Amino acid sequence: PTIPYILDYHILATTMDEQYVGAMRRGMHAAGIPIEFSKGEAWYGQHEINMRYADAVTAADRHTIYKNGVKEIAFLNGISATFMAKPSEKDIGSSCHIHSSLQDAENGTNAFVDGEEETDVFRHYLGGLRARARELALFVAPSVNSYKRYATESWAPTSISWGRDNRTCGFRIVGHGQSRRIECRIPGADLNPYLGCAATIAAGLDGIERGTDPGPELKGNAYEAAEAEPFPSSLREGVALWEGSEFAKGAFGEPVWKHYLNYGRTEQRLFDQVVTGYERARMFERG
Repeated sequence: PTIPYILDYHILATTMDEQYVGAMRRGMHAAGIPIEFSKGEAWYGQHEINMRYADAVTAADRHTIYKNGVKEIAFLNGISATFMAKPSEKDIGSSCHIHSSLQDAENGTNAFVDGEEETDVFRHYLGGLRARARELALFVAPSVNSYKRYATESWAPTSISWGRDNRTCGFRIVGHGQSRRIECRIPGADLNPYLGCAATIAAGLDGIERGTDPGPELKGNAYEAAEAEPFPSSLREGVALWEGSEFAKGAFGEPVWKHYLNYGRTEQRLFDQVVTGYERARMFERG
């Protein structure tokens, strides 16, 4: 880590990394990506940089350019940046929270609200997200490492529950009036943004089409709530759910479904062949 203590909202610590993070902000601005702010995050050397919202494709394009730019700038400065979901079992993971809402095509207003009241579109969209989150896990948690981020009391959700401004839930309702939106806290920083956005939109629209009820709000600590339905805890589970999903096959087409089924199986097989540092430490009696 560039800094040997937790940076979260720490003014001095973020100044220590300003030579790197400042270059990233300015580089993104120069690339036409509007950056709103940056801040220290919840572990050693961990930072958060926030870009302004946009339509799904533009946001995914910016996300991709941003990741490449951060890697390049880090390399030029003699450091390394990672977007691993869980860089270390001792660390807080790195996330990619997806905030989404729908726009009325006729007048450009937020379809999730009518004044201050939440609409049926909002409720059914949320219902769709919850109903399809598990079977689309492969699109938001694409690697073996992705699932190691889902740890109790780590700010990473372990369930597909929903709540209002509740950071322990998989889906968090935030914003007021025209800014009302649904934050999906499940994806990690290793997300492919095009697949993550596609999964979000497909699930939400399916909920609207079917009139899916989101179920009751979870109040309190979702990590401790027995009724909170769990998100898959391993890539192997995510691949199995994808394989059995007629919804994924129908929403994205059978060729895409087959391609990512093969990807998921391959990713798991390659990992299973690797001898890890954990195994070496145990079997050389160094752990």
